[in-house]
Amino acid sequence: MSSYTPKVEGTHVYDTQMSRQGRALNKMLYSLKNPENRELFIADESAYCDKHGLSAEQKLAVLDRDWKKMTEIGGSIFYVIKLAAIDKKSMQDLGGVFTGMSTEQFKAELKAGGRNFG
Repeated sequence: MSSYTPKVEGTHVYDTQMSRQGRALNKMLYSLKNPENRELFIADESAYCDKHGLSAEQKLAVLDRDWKKMTEIGGSIFYVIKLAAIDKKSMQDLGGVFTGMSTEQFKAELKAGGRNFG
């Protein structure tokens, strides 16, 4: 199996290194699928992050809802969206954040067929 990670201008690639780096963050975010865990998180976000062994950088990204930072430090978008759902944020809201657009602009781009990367 190749360990080559392609370089994609303007983005980062989620690879095995990113997965390892984000392990604690992703485990914590994944735990939010359970209603009981969501309640515990909402009651004391900081303590919940500590309970799951997040690094200071990961914890700050979660508490600040720095969606882009979470993905830059190993958070899988599939798990980050679980936290976004608690805040009633959609994938389109996050798409806007990741592309520097408003949610409305991002939705309009999707309806128009997406962005051109060429």
